[in-house]
Amino acid sequence: MKNFLSEFPSFVELNKEMKGISFPEYREANGHIHTPYSFSAFTAINTAFKMAVEEKIAVLGINDFYVTDGYNAFHEGCLINKIFPLFNIEFIGLLKEEQNKGIRVNDPNNPGRIYFSGKGLDYPFRVGWIQRWQLRTVKKESQVQIKAMISKLNKLIEHQKPALKLSYDTIKKEYAHELVRERHIAKALRELAVTISPSGEEQLQFIENLYGGKKSKIGMSNPAALENEIRSNLLKSGGAAFVEEDENSFLELKKIIKIIIKAGGIPCYPVLLDDPSGRCTEFESDPEKLYNSLKSLGIECIELIPCRNDSVILKNFVEFFHKKGFIITFGTEHNTPEMLALTVTTRGSKPLDESLKRIAWEGACVIAAHQYLRADGRQGYVLPDGTHSIKQMKDLINLGQLVIEYFINKYQNEAGN
Repeated sequence: MKNFLSEFPSFVELNKEMKGISFPEYREANGHIHTPYSFSAFTAINTAFKMAVEEKIAVLGINDFYVTDGYNAFHEGCLINKIFPLFNIEFIGLLKEEQNKGIRVNDPNNPGRIYFSGKGLDYPFRVGWIQRWQLRTVKKESQVQIKAMISKLNKLIEHQKPALKLSYDTIKKEYAHELVRERHIAKALRELAVTISPSGEEQLQFIENLYGGKKSKIGMSNPAALENEIRSNLLKSGGAAFVEEDENSFLELKKIIKIIIKAGGIPCYPVLLDDPSGRCTEFESDPEKLYNSLKSLGIECIELIPCRNDSVILKNFVEFFHKKGFIITFGTEHNTPEMLALTVTTRGSKPLDESLKRIAWEGACVIAAHQYLRADGRQGYVLPDGTHSIKQMKDLINLGQLVIEYFINKYQNEAGN
């Protein structure tokens, strides 16, 4: 596949062609969604495009775990639907020092575990052979753990229904693409329960027996919530089918950052921020300390999933990092069974205020500018050694907005013709 940006005009020509065209102050952007190529609320990637068009989302970012397999379909679907695509990726890494000290980073349950994203990767995706080997190793190890979980579940199932069992190959074929994840197992188990009997009571009894007799708080009428409960009760730490991940399942953060830079992307820290009780993890509890920690790692880009956060806490946090010159993006993730809107809101579906929308738009524009420059054979925001300069920020915001507006005008005109 060829990146559509490689055919875009030079900056000078862009300016000429867009002269006299007024731009809105901001547009709706969602820089972080998962697709069926990892796990997603979307059973088909086209559902995401349909929703984006209906909600007038101008910029959308794919952000799957470990894989870029969805890039081709995402690229094609965005062009057909006139949505500007951002090419991202997500990893799970390990900070051993924090793990040893019991410090939670952006995983609320596992000290030392860190989720980490790369923004604006090159499309088509390419890295060096060392990075390809590292990615293959991590993906392979993750599937070893998944197969062990399925094996444990089958032993539990056998006590109740000896004729029934889950199959890794079947789960992969019916629910996943390249990688099977915990959420795929939970979905397969829920659907297996449905085959037992037409009676919802008997189906639920089967699941509760797997829980060791613990009563379900959900029931069979809410499939998405039940899958979350299955995952929590059986597949997470303390669950009867839990299998602890081998350390080989995780890359060190420095290696993750190197993979992202080699792939042409911008290293980006996903912020968890406050839980429903208003608490943050130890790593994120003090914005100033978090800022210093990220700066020391060469990270000046953060992303948030605002639907998880209180609007006041979110605003104060985002404004702090915006003043520090960070790239800031927002997303909805869609990495659970629940189907939420694509328009970014805060906890309780409260709309973002105007200042937060502008900040999020600026972040999307910087990544768009970075992708445009990389497609033209230039370096973009991140230098080969991982360094960058916030002095470029204003120019990149302006360039990114120009690129996005040119894209929207170009494809809308082509559709009109």
